[in-house]
Amino acid sequence: MKYLNDALVQFFNLIHSGVASVIVNKNYSYGVAIILVTAIIRILLIPLSSKQTKSTLKMNELQPESQKIQARYKNDPQKSQEELMKLYREKGVNPLGGCLPLLIQWPILIALYYVFNTLQGINGVSFLWIKDLAGTANLRDFTTWILPILSGLTTYYTGVIMSPPSSSNQSQQVSTMNMGMSIFLVIMSWNFKAALVLYWVTTNIFQIGQTLVFKKIYEKRQANV
Repeated sequence: MKYLNDALVQFFNLIHSGVASVIVNKNYSYGVAIILVTAIIRILLIPLSSKQTKSTLKMNELQPESQKIQARYKNDPQKSQEELMKLYREKGVNPLGGCLPLLIQWPILIALYYVFNTLQGINGVSFLWIKDLAGTANLRDFTTWILPILSGLTTYYTGVIMSPPSSSNQSQQVSTMNMGMSIFLVIMSWNFKAALVLYWVTTNIFQIGQTLVFKKIYEKRQANV
């Protein structure tokens, strides 16, 4: 983990040096550097994000058949699981296929937590409405509430656009989990430095855009099959 932390520190400093050579004002250069680092990370994760979206959409399509199996074997959970796995194999779907990109993001987020906690240059640096990239939310300052709230909203919408059909029981479960995760992120973001929360909000925005594009491509391909 220390290797990843040190690598991201060097990577961020490299990106910021490039930005600072064009944008001298550090109140803009650091914010732009955070956005650029986010964009680069999201671009590198495009193959995994595409796979995640495809896997999730396939799972959503199989919801009607999955529900029938679960209803048929509701008194035999083991048999139900066997039939579900058989269905997934027949359709070429990996039920865990959508998890890998999420698992990869967490070590990156943890490493960036280290980066922004050790980066001295952001102390007292403002960006847009953010008064201090090294600061945290403050009950007495409404402007510091914006990032944590955006963190929760973008996290929630990221889950919404990939949710199963609204009529399914799984959709209700996913919606509940999504809401819980969003509230959790608001609470966590309240205590994180603004620079890290800015990264999270930006990565969610990129994720939303990528997901919408991948969904449109997938649906177009399915329509032509």
